Amino acid sequence: MPRATALSGDRSARATIGLGVLAALLATAALLALAVGPAMLSPATVMRVLLDGPNGTTETISDRVIVWQIRLPRVLLGALVGASLATVGAMMQGLFRNPLADPGLIGVSSGAAFAAVATIVLSTGVLAPYAALFGIYALPVAAFGGGLAATLVIYRIGTLAGRSSVALMLLAGIALGALAAAGTGFLIYMSNDEQLRDLTFWTLGGLGGASWAKLAAAAPMMVAALVFAPLVGRGLNGVVLGEAEAFHLGVRVQALKRVTIVLVALATGAAVAVSGTIGFVGIVVPHLLRLWLGPDHRYLLPASALFGASLLLFADMAARTLVAPAELPLGILTAAIGAPVFLWILLRRRGVADY
Repeated sequence: MPRATALSGDRSARATIGLGVLAALLATAALLALAVGPAMLSPATVMRVLLDGPNGTTETISDRVIVWQIRLPRVLLGALVGASLATVGAMMQGLFRNPLADPGLIGVSSGAAFAAVATIVLSTGVLAPYAALFGIYALPVAAFGGGLAATLVIYRIGTLAGRSSVALMLLAGIALGALAAAGTGFLIYMSNDEQLRDLTFWTLGGLGGASWAKLAAAAPMMVAALVFAPLVGRGLNGVVLGEAEAFHLGVRVQALKRVTIVLVALATGAAVAVSGTIGFVGIVVPHLLRLWLGPDHRYLLPASALFGASLLLFADMAARTLVAPAELPLGILTAAIGAPVFLWILLRRRGVADY
């Protein structure tokens, strides 16, 4: 027992240090993201502009516009999207006890994307009253509704007599994702040339067009999910051992599933609405952190938020500068980075019962 206690203490200490390192990494990434771009600023200039406020006088007008009106809302939006995608990936992998589970695989992202595309294509037709009623909030609200509807359908299909089958929920999610993808394809087929161009870039993922208004529309959903996510960490630790074991440990399994699904739908819907489809962040980030910090969700969830935010900010910096003055779709970069890393993880742990 003393040895087990010592090991637990070592892991907690390592996880605490890891969270500190990741927080420093995120601060560095945010500062660099504010400084790097087609117009380069020094970190010292960025700090002076931030401390001076948007109406300050110590720096030039162009520097203040670049920092406060162009880059700061984009950095905040990118950090929230990356944190949300990585956190919901870790939550779903714990809930489904499957290292491949993420919102994209089980259809949550597809449901959110279908609702968002329907809003874009039909906002001048049958959905015009809805678009007029919700204004700038129409897209994130629709995406959240689509993601939540998909997760509820998956949950209902996979639940019988009050007990949920993880395997059935995964298969239902794959089928529902395919159905939502078909509906999205049909809407794209119906779109006009201008909508088609917008949808093409939106489905490739990106943070172009980030603004304070877009941030204000989507941030409350993502922030709410990120704030409440650590509350399910201890329950997910029990579920990973098995639902029966979790029940005997005092975990209210069904309530935990409902809360987790709502948080996942909330964060995924808002993230998809403002950034399109950005893949691999939800799979790769929790895997890497699990190798480094261990599987304890009390640390894994906040660590995923910090690392996911940092990763997306670095990827967005590359997207903005590699082919400047043009901009690469962010989803292409995350796939180019995430797919090889994920293959490396699979090869490294091949043959190991690792979950």
